[in-house]
Formats: sequence, structure tokens, C-alpha cells
Amino acid sequence: MNHETSERVRIFAARTILTMNPAQPQATHVAVRGSTVLAVGGEADMAAWPDAERIDHLRGKVLMPGLIEAHSHLMEGAMWDAVYLGYFDRRDPDGRLWPGLRTLDAVLARLAEAERALPDAQATLLAWGFDPILFGSSRLSVRELDRVSRTRPIVILHASVHLMNVNSAMLALAGIDEDTDIDGIHKDAEGQPTGELQEFAAMYPVQKVIGSALSLAAAEQREAIWKFGRVAQLAGVTTATDLVSDLSPQGLAALREVTGDAAYPLRIVPAFAPQRNPEGGAARVHTAAASSASDKLQFGPVKFIVDGSIQGFTARLRAPGYAGGQPNGLWLIPPSQLPALFEPFHLAGLQLHIHTNGDEATEVVLDVIEDLLARHPRADHRHTLQHCQLASSAQLQRAARLGMCVNFFSNHLYYWGDAHAGQTVGIEWASRMNAAGTARRLGMDFSMHSDAPITPINPLFTAWCAVQRETASGRVLGEAERLSVDDALHAITMGAARTLKLEQRVGSIEPGKLADFAVLEDDPRTVAPAALKDVKIWGTVLGGRIFPAPGSQP
Repeated sequence: MNHETSERVRIFAARTILTMNPAQPQATHVAVRGSTVLAVGGEADMAAWPDAERIDHLRGKVLMPGLIEAHSHLMEGAMWDAVYLGYFDRRDPDGRLWPGLRTLDAVLARLAEAERALPDAQATLLAWGFDPILFGSSRLSVRELDRVSRTRPIVILHASVHLMNVNSAMLALAGIDEDTDIDGIHKDAEGQPTGELQEFAAMYPVQKVIGSALSLAAAEQREAIWKFGRVAQLAGVTTATDLVSDLSPQGLAALREVTGDAAYPLRIVPAFAPQRNPEGGAARVHTAAASSASDKLQFGPVKFIVDGSIQGFTARLRAPGYAGGQPNGLWLIPPSQLPALFEPFHLAGLQLHIHTNGDEATEVVLDVIEDLLARHPRADHRHTLQHCQLASSAQLQRAARLGMCVNFFSNHLYYWGDAHAGQTVGIEWASRMNAAGTARRLGMDFSMHSDAPITPINPLFTAWCAVQRETASGRVLGEAERLSVDDALHAITMGAARTLKLEQRVGSIEPGKLADFAVLEDDPRTVAPAALKDVKIWGTVLGGRIFPAPGSQP
């Protein structure tokens, strides 16, 4: 496409355009020049461009700003090289539906089938998506996995990615035995490792053996980046994060190459993760931005993971703690180290994105941020609490006062809501999890997310979770925290853009912003709220280029 063609004005007509711009909330036409929105309005407002190219085959569709997945991982694209063992049905990047596995016998049967299919007798069998809490008191151990194979190493990454199960062959390869003294290596009454490894320190010996496989950092894998883009585009997403990135030279080269391809349908925002590789510090982010930033690749967030997962019982909770009396979770960063870790990035003008699942972790981070701002005030920092699932109203008020944003893990309400009410924290606490209603009443900037691959990328489903707050069994948890459909749609567009400091570029359809649209078959505001998750995605538009979903008809 030459410059003259790329700058030609094109006019998109739709049944309805939901702009997410309060000054002009609705329209029927949008004019685009190059990759940018030129004008928004009705047919009469397009008269200034009589020679414009008319895009009329979307006239029966509904356009809204391209959806933004503000907490995801490129790992979603890499995981499908391993065997899916999840409890819930899930589609892979090629559209194949993998049925969920509802019994441990079914899990072991799929593993055994995959083991028999591996041609190399020495190859490690890799799997993902397993979650023991959904099987009640039953858990996997080396005993069950050794029945699949005692000689072939087996590694199963849990759905949360905070835990892992391995068999005896992998324990031996990783050098883990009864004498290994690492927090998170689960042992039985005789002191023998059970094969369950909790959190990253315990999983690290295995990760050293298997290399980049099942790793949160997948930016160096070009095919994984392409698969991630396909999965995101099918869900109407035009901007997504990779919220754990090494920003390695190889990874940056892969990201530049893939996102630089006009056929790639997604903008990516990698977040530097100093816990994985602290080398270079804040300068690493600035250098990456200087060498690699483009319209489809943006930098700025810095990610820290403070505690673990609630369903894995590794999140840090205040009293009364876990409902079953389980020990408190694990600090992935000792609280005493947080000030020194946060300060250089804060002083460099970068934005902290901080994983806190449990309310004790949230309280500790609020203390550190409050002290940091007292010593080094900074306007509009927008440091963001990620997940923030068990934060109290008082904690959210405090976060709002400190100028922080929140990105809730609303999908948890559906996938693990029943387990939280019955096993982890109890019904009272579960009913105020992911308190988006409170954040809305406080006027906070907030979003909601999938944390893919932990749950599938699908912002309309995530919005439905925040609107309905229904568990997989249909139970409603915390009606007072429900969002309206309008507020939920804002959270996955402008709200998400604001948590990433991208609101000048994306998040609404208005002049000067990038021409990124989600193309829907129905108006999400007019369907019943309970049907929000069922609104079909026709495709997307990225920078004015149309990307139909496979099988979509004009």
C-alpha cells in the first residue's frame, strides 16, 4: 500500500457506533484517514469527503472501541504446545474446542493418551490448566503421575500458573528430594516430596530443566506471539498486555518483527518484570521504548508479583485467613524489600503494576506506595493494583486517595467463585471479591481482565462476570458489587486504556485516536445483561484495517 492510498479517507458505516466518548456517545459513521479517526457522526457529517472510500459491508454491525485486555500474557499463545487439562471447555488458537475434564481419572486419561503419542521416549510431557481445588479434596501426586509414566518426565502447570505437579522422574532431574529446603515444595508426613510445587521458587528447579516451556515470558517465541494475536482478535481485542516480560534483545526483536507485520491484528504492551531479570532496571524500559516502540508496540508498565493465588492458598490474607484454617500464603517478594524495588522505577517516571491477590498483600503495598509518594510526590503516576481481589472498601478508598488504579480479576467470580465461597475464604469474603462496584462509586480508574492463559481472553465475558457476578453453578456473589452494562463496557475500553496510560491513543472512538474497533453482531447495551457474554464478535478493525473473524459473513 503506497502512502497516497494509506492516507485516503475511508468512511465506515454501521448500525450503531458506541464511541465511549461522553461528549458524543453514539454515531452511525466514522471517517478514517490512514490509521487515525478523522471524524465521527452521522451521514451528513461525512459530506466533507465526497470522494472517500465507502466501507458499507459493516452497515448492519455494531462498532465499539477495540477491546483492551489490560492483564494478559503472551504465554497464552505458547501454552497450546502442551496438553490442556483444564476443568472448563476451551478453544485453542485454531478454534478447536477442548472439552473440560471433570474428574481426576479424565485428567490422567488425557495425559496417558498424550504420553503414548509422543514419539521421543525421552521427551518431557508438558501439560497445563489443571486446578485441584475444582476436584474437592482430591489432589495429584507423584503416585498418580507415575502411573502415567515412571520414566518419562511429566510437568503439569496449574491453571493459576502459581503451582505445578511433577512425577518422580522430573523430581530426580530437577534435583528435588527430601533434603531440598525450598519454601513451597510440598512434602508428605514422611518428608518425601509429593510432586506439588507451590510458587516460583519451588518451581524454579523444574523450570531450569524444561527451559522456556511453560514460562510466563514467551516474547521470544514468534509463533506464540502470532497465536496470541489470533486468540485476542477472535475476542474483539485490539490492544493487549504481556504483563511479564524480560524485554530481552531476542524478545524485542521478535515483537518488532511480528507486530511490524501488517497482517498482525494486535497492539501489545509488554511490562518489564524485574523479578525475572533485574538487569538494567528502569533504563531497560526506556531503552526498549527508544529502540522498539511503534504504533503496535508500547512500553511503560513495570510488573511486580507480591503474593500468590487464592485458590492455590498462596495469597497473603489478613485475619481470619483461609476458611479451612490453612497456613497463610507466600510472599513472593519479602515486604521489607518492596521500597527499594519500587523506588527506582517510580523516580524514573514509570508505572508500577503490582500483583496483590490477598488483602494482606494489598495492605503492605498501600503502605509502601503511601510512603513512596510522601518522600517522592508524583502527579498522575497511576500505579495499579493488579487482581486486588480481596481488597476491603477501606483499602480501595485508600488506593483512590493515593491516585492508584485497580485492575480486577472479575473472571474469578465465575471460574472459582464456588470454590472461594465453599473452600478458600468463605461466603462473606467471596461476596465482596473483585469489588468493581465499590471502585465505581469511589470514582476510581479501573478495569477487569482475564489474566490469560489463566482464563481465556474474552473481555465481553469478563464484563458479563462483573455485571452478573455469577459462579459456574449460577450462584450470585455480592449483588452490591455488580456493575451496570455501561460501566462494564467502559472498564474494558477507556478504563483499561487509563490503567495503561494509553487513553490518548485508544479506548474510545473520537477524532485523533487510532481507528481500532471491535465489530459486533449485536448492541451489548440492548441485549439482556445476562446475554452480554453471548454477543458475537464479527471481527476487528486495527488502524483502519479490517480483520474479520474466521467464518464471518458480511
